[in-house]
Amino acid sequence: MTWTSAFGRGCGWLLDHIVHGLSLTRISPNVLTFIGLVINIIAAFFFGHADTTDPTRMFLYAGLVVIGAGLFDMVDGRVARRINQVTVFGAFFDSVIDRYSDVVLFFGLLVYYGRINRFRYVVLVAFVMVTSLMVSYTRARAEALIGSCKVGFMERPERIVLVILGALFNKWGVMAPVLWVLAVLSTITVIHRIQYTYSKTKHLAPIAQ
Repeated sequence: MTWTSAFGRGCGWLLDHIVHGLSLTRISPNVLTFIGLVINIIAAFFFGHADTTDPTRMFLYAGLVVIGAGLFDMVDGRVARRINQVTVFGAFFDSVIDRYSDVVLFFGLLVYYGRINRFRYVVLVAFVMVTSLMVSYTRARAEALIGSCKVGFMERPERIVLVILGALFNKWGVMAPVLWVLAVLSTITVIHRIQYTYSKTKHLAPIAQ
């Protein structure tokens, strides 16, 4: 067994025990989803209130908090299945809260770059915020028409991982290039989904208005 597979099994074991413990409390999966949003709001607060001369410490706190929020994002669906509370509304609610969680993190960064008068990065973060929503919207809209649209790389887990890396390693100026990567790859993903949906729908009959 390699160390990577051992680490994966260890994480799986820990996650399963967390899910088991939460299942025993009979807590609503929707509550877990909402708690994840609250934790992301705390992370956004750390981003927005980072020291204007040396944001390293507050960005580090924000990155750690986002990791905590990610834990709730991983367990809510598993808990729902464990306690047999999987619902259509739960899936809808999870998707909506995920969009708010995305926006609130970038809003925190927007506040920070506004406070240090970095207009270029204010615009960049705003652009990333829009494209992150468009990545999700294009998939949702496409799947209402063609059933499945899972093409493209920059999904929410990849965005969160990049934000975490940018926050944890901002001491070396990692957040700035992370934002450029998010801007470029999210845009490519949106374009890819538009092209894919066009290829799947161009031979279909028009939808009555």
